[in-house]
Amino acid sequence: MKKRKLKKKVLLIIIIILFAIICFFVGKRIYIKLNTFNVKVVDEIKGYSYSLDDRDTDLYKSYFNELKSVLSQGEIDYEQYALIISKMFIIDLYTLENKVNKYDIPSLEFVYPSARDNFKLKVQDTLYKYIEDNTNKKRSQTLPTVKSIENKEIESGKFKIGDNSYDAYIVKLSWDYETDLGYDNNGTVTVVKDDKTLYVAEYANK
Repeated sequence: MKKRKLKKKVLLIIIIILFAIICFFVGKRIYIKLNTFNVKVVDEIKGYSYSLDDRDTDLYKSYFNELKSVLSQGEIDYEQYALIISKMFIIDLYTLENKVNKYDIPSLEFVYPSARDNFKLKVQDTLYKYIEDNTNKKRSQTLPTVKSIENKEIESGKFKIGDNSYDAYIVKLSWDYETDLGYDNNGTVTVVKDDKTLYVAEYANK
């Protein structure tokens, strides 16, 4: 009797372990599928992590070309650099139409490295939370596309990250959409300078 009970317990444990392993691999496969996006890089800026994808809008492309020109100069105009990446950050973030799903998080190349994981989670749980998956190109959902953007104000200052204080630019922007769906249309982007590269350290809407 005791042996039968022991065999049943062992069998149950084996079944639970097998089920857990199956769930792990199925979950991993789904995660990889949801986080894999077929995007073709059509241009890059040497010495920086900035790239242009085939799905980027014409507005984004125009600012990418401006950025490429600014960064190719012998002496970089950092205020102009800050203004351009602030605009590109907003255009990419609020153009949801070209994103595959909620996991297709944009603008990461502009975000300060140590803040990227938190930024991804925040966007997934808020702005991108209800994006329908478009892996099979069958999405019927209407999503916003930024059609124009302008700066209201830019000023220099300091911004602290951890124990370090960085030179910063505070950029106030407003933007319009091809179709107004009630999304944010103004905000403030704080950009910090770390060595020769600028990063978005903070973004506040309205």
